[in-house]
Amino acid sequence: MASFDDVARLVAELPEAEEIERHGNRAWAVGGKVFAWERPFRKADLKRFGDATPPDGPILAVRVEDLGEKEAVLAAQHAGFFTIPHFDGYPAVLIALSKVSESALRDALVDGWLVLAPPQLAKAYLNQG
Repeated sequence: MASFDDVARLVAELPEAEEIERHGNRAWAVGGKVFAWERPFRKADLKRFGDATPPDGPILAVRVEDLGEKEAVLAAQHAGFFTIPHFDGYPAVLIALSKVSESALRDALVDGWLVLAPPQLAKAYLNQG
């Protein structure tokens, strides 16, 4: 099971990424733009689940490039990845940290970071390997 401390450790590997506080929760940004954040369920979110059981444990939201990428990420059906109606039309996915593998979490964080990193920084990161 991953935790927000694991998220912080993985994000620390990304150039110029920083942990900030947003709405009283932990968030991670690059160039002042948030690419991942704690996303606890709100009352309205829980109500929309109806009789279904919402994912348990800590929930992380991560930006994706666009809605097409969001659909592709969700279609890949990696354990722990999902969305809720509140995120309809918004380029981000939710991740139940209790179900995600570390490699899938790392990939999602890197992809989210790449979406918002300054172009030269992203290019340098991609060319380092």
